[in-house]
Amino acid sequence: MNQHTESPDVPGSRSFDAAVMPTVAMIGGGQLARMTHQAAIALGQRLRVLAERPDDPAAQVTPDIVLGSHTDLAALRKAAVGSHALTFDHEHVPTEHLRALVAEGVSVQPPPEALIFAQDKLAMRTRLRELGVPVPDFTSVESARDAVAFGDEHGWPCVVKAVRGGYDGRGVWMPGSAAEAERIVNDQLAHGVELLAEQRVDLKRELSAMVARSPFGQAAAWPVVETVQREGQCAVVIAPAPELPERAAAAASALALRLAAELGTTGAMAVELFETHTGELLVNELAMRPHNSGHWSMDGAVTGQFEQHLRAVLDYPLGGTAALAPVTVMANILGAPEAPAMSMDERLHHLFARMPEARVHLYGKGERPNRKIGHINILGDEVAVVREKAERAARWMSHAEWTDGWDPHGE
Repeated sequence: MNQHTESPDVPGSRSFDAAVMPTVAMIGGGQLARMTHQAAIALGQRLRVLAERPDDPAAQVTPDIVLGSHTDLAALRKAAVGSHALTFDHEHVPTEHLRALVAEGVSVQPPPEALIFAQDKLAMRTRLRELGVPVPDFTSVESARDAVAFGDEHGWPCVVKAVRGGYDGRGVWMPGSAAEAERIVNDQLAHGVELLAEQRVDLKRELSAMVARSPFGQAAAWPVVETVQREGQCAVVIAPAPELPERAAAAASALALRLAAELGTTGAMAVELFETHTGELLVNELAMRPHNSGHWSMDGAVTGQFEQHLRAVLDYPLGGTAALAPVTVMANILGAPEAPAMSMDERLHHLFARMPEARVHLYGKGERPNRKIGHINILGDEVAVVREKAERAARWMSHAEWTDGWDPHGE
């Protein structure tokens, strides 16, 4: 699916200097910034990265690095100097700092008024409810009594979430009883963590509708994908979502495009969805940046999410989002319980010898249990075949073992 609003050849009132290509400042030095840097190179742009450490994934590859914390306004100002847009590898920058940058004339994309709905889950849930968007029932948790009352009303287990900062299963608890909820809530509140409680959804699967939007208002949607979660982490993404009725896919994309416009976000945005057994779609989370559920697009779509994010925050016309193959499966390379004795380079050698069609993206991160250290994209025609290949390849890269028992040194 490829949806665009109409726009002129040159959106907005940008002026162009043929001798100077734009600089984008990205806050955060993780793998998302690293892959955005790759896209910037192809477009002749410069990506400046605010990284905490010189060995952060993006700091390893981009020459324009500012070392500092995303919570330090002085470091943010240093990263923003001379940039055409300032954007994010993660959403954890204090809102008051971003408002200060905007007041000083920095083009913050997405703006803090939109980013708050990706930073604060309670604000997001409340705003979506105001917009009439289906979300799980929820309540703010000021004390253990609030969580217990909610669980008693909606059934156990329920879900308790940190309002800010949680990801990949962190900051999420599923107490199965009032006593367990009371213990969790009291502990988290004692550590200053703001909480909400929400209904546990009896879901069929999780979906993601990714879109991009420019400050001018042009928007585009990629095909809706299925995301497979393991232990709270995204493990596999299947594009497009198999057996999703066309009407439901169109509704999910339309909802994501509507939210991008209503919330005023710019750049890439992922709308994570629950699909229930009755076919209802509920919004679970928002991410206003490139997202794990969009990694498939690097090899499987006309325009990948990282290039599109740059186009969007700089107010360029957006690229096409159509899929390049009937099926693309992305499998995350997640660190094994113990790093294999075989080096990553040797594992890559064996993978390419056996699967020359595999598209590998490594993040320059050390191996530790369940850490996202890379991902693999496989394109093809049949979901089951492509998914098995992608998962087999990812397992090999993380564990140095073939799930089908193949011996690289045998006959």
